[in-house]
Amino acid sequence: MLANYIEAAMEQAVYQIIEDEGTYWGEIPGFQGVWARHRTLEGCRRELQETLGDWLALRLRLNLAIPNLAQIDFNQMNTPYEAHHV
Repeated sequence: MLANYIEAAMEQAVYQIIEDEGTYWGEIPGFQGVWARHRTLEGCRRELQETLGDWLALRLRLNLAIPNLAQIDFNQMNTPYEAHHV
């Protein structure tokens, strides 16, 4: 499920060439703070995916909202057990 979510998010990634620096910039719209910069497009993609994984782990740990993608809703899974069984 996590792999499917990351794959769906990465499909939404956008990349730009920063010509004066000779680097690539990548980000995923709707995922604040998830961005990467690297000298190659593939390196930018790898760093962006790693950043996304760290971002997801932090948001899950802090019980922060996560956008729904690919019919996956981490927000329902991230609520305390007691909230489902009151």
